[in-house]
Amino acid sequence: MLAETGKTEYEVHDNEIVTTESELAERLRSLRRRRGWTLDQTSRASGVAASTLSKIENSLMSPTYDVLLRLASGLDVDVAELFASSQDHMGSGRRAISRSDQGKLHDTPLYEHRIVCAQLSHKKMMPFVTRIKKHEIDNDEGWSQHDGEEFVYVLSGSIQLHTEYYEPEILEAGDSFYIDSRMKHRVINHGAEDARVLWISTKVDVS
Repeated sequence: MLAETGKTEYEVHDNEIVTTESELAERLRSLRRRRGWTLDQTSRASGVAASTLSKIENSLMSPTYDVLLRLASGLDVDVAELFASSQDHMGSGRRAISRSDQGKLHDTPLYEHRIVCAQLSHKKMMPFVTRIKKHEIDNDEGWSQHDGEEFVYVLSGSIQLHTEYYEPEILEAGDSFYIDSRMKHRVINHGAEDARVLWISTKVDVS
């Protein structure tokens, strides 16, 4: 719900937490068709294979964050706008609020991302509250590499940060890291239980 509080000040609140795979499928299809694009045209714009796009639109796969970045770049929207329409307002005052029981969930084998404060478009940062699952992982699984920067603060549990230039580091609750996302990286669970982190990424244009 959008509440106008003045000529240049706006306040936006999230809806309740909902699982988003079917919403992502419907939203992606809608964004593509609004542009009059085929799957092949969307593939050329985003760099995501047409076969992958078809699987996402039919709720047959849950894309990784890297794929979401490419889709958002190709469609010229925020990552959050792949899950729900955002409000775009001119002016110097914008505010979005997400309560503890609100957000959009995106589930993958390694992570459950809760997208928060998703209602404003053209943001410079993408905030998530992420559950990093206890999961047996292969050496080549879960790696990511893209433009931009990332900040992660561990809320609970234990995680391990892997990067291509540094030795792995274990981080516990209260620890944090900041990285250049152009460096290959991955974050995995390192405890007996799922970990929970605040994860913030800068918005990027993926070529």
